[in-house]
Amino acid sequence: MMGASRSVAVLVGLSACAATAVLAREVVTPPGGSSRISDSPKEVIDQTWQIVFRDYLDTTGKYNDERWRKLRRDVLAKSYGSSKEAYDAIRGMLGSLDDPYTRFLDPREFKEMQIDTSGELSGVGIQLSLDKETKELVVVSPIEGSPASRAGVQPKDVITAIDGKSTKGMSTEDAVKLIRGQAGTAVKLTLRRKGQPVELSLTRERIELHAVEHQINTTGDGLKVGYIRLKQFNANATKDMRAALKEIESKGVDGYVLDLRSNPGGLLMASIEIARQWLNEGTIVSTKTRDGITDVKKANGRALTTKPLVILVNEGSASASEILSGALQDNNRAVLVGQKTFGKGLVQSVRGLSDGSGMTVTIAKYLTPRGRDIHKHGIAPDVAVKMGEQEAQRLKLEDLGTRKDSQYRVAESTLVKRVRTAGTVEKAYNPTSANVPAATSVAPAAQSNP
Repeated sequence: MMGASRSVAVLVGLSACAATAVLAREVVTPPGGSSRISDSPKEVIDQTWQIVFRDYLDTTGKYNDERWRKLRRDVLAKSYGSSKEAYDAIRGMLGSLDDPYTRFLDPREFKEMQIDTSGELSGVGIQLSLDKETKELVVVSPIEGSPASRAGVQPKDVITAIDGKSTKGMSTEDAVKLIRGQAGTAVKLTLRRKGQPVELSLTRERIELHAVEHQINTTGDGLKVGYIRLKQFNANATKDMRAALKEIESKGVDGYVLDLRSNPGGLLMASIEIARQWLNEGTIVSTKTRDGITDVKKANGRALTTKPLVILVNEGSASASEILSGALQDNNRAVLVGQKTFGKGLVQSVRGLSDGSGMTVTIAKYLTPRGRDIHKHGIAPDVAVKMGEQEAQRLKLEDLGTRKDSQYRVAESTLVKRVRTAGTVEKAYNPTSANVPAATSVAPAAQSNP
């Protein structure tokens, strides 16, 4: 990326400002090393331009090097009387790329992004994304236990209005500003679900994001199943998962069901570290920039368990969830049960700019160990099981991971077969099948099973 001296933190997710991100603050100089623009609004414009010029991975076909150079000359030739005018120019510049994940964040929005992974927030508990095709605001998933979850908000709901204001052309950042607010106040959402309008009035709350819940279930023939629900890859997820695994292992379970349904993502390193808790050897994920493969993350021989594993996924499982489930599936470490995942596989770098604002820029895409491109395609389960709409509406939070949960029942029966036939994970998977050569080229199997 830019240099070894910068400290970075990486996010992967579809929350308010969503996506895989590298959070960094840096000083940027124009191409060729010329002196930087001294006028403050123009300095921020130029910093933004240069970040795209150096790092942008064109996924839309709208970027042209010559046109981008001309755009710099045009925007810097103008005078800007305020930061707002400069910000509008930046948004227009980035808008020409037609990439919903490459966008500008004013100082307030930049702070909001940091709140999204801190482990708590104030609002109604909705994870948002901008649809890649329609540009509509789409619910990735409601946060478990939040006002949105209790009111029945569902993945793939389209938010058409907020307090009566149409969301047409609205960014995720603008939507978040309207939805978030002081605890105890109300917000009215108009949704579109399967072509039908749904109106909800929600009361905002302070929401704490507990990453992991776990329990031990016993099957009809006496096998003990460790059930772990990972709700978000936030700052607490790695330690919470480690604690849950150690506690369940001490109880002598026969295998595990890891529930990633409606998990919208979060911290990239959390997904990597959690993968290492389940996987002793093999590649976890690789990133591919416009210059090729730049980074490959591997297991480090420190798995906390080698017992059979089944992972539950659905259309709300996104980004970091797809990294984790794809890594364990490609290494034959886990069987995936449920529905195809969301399909968010672009990598955004989130950069702090000189005036406290920031931006996200698409710099890469991530690939599963076997070289599968997650973006748009998602991760297909090994055992496809769809939860019906009536069941989804009827099922209570406390019913997840129980016999009342039809997808869990299939996951449990799949695990029982795996325990009976494989015995231990070491006999069931070959970690050497996931390696760097596999990550650098798409094998025929990956093309036929995206």
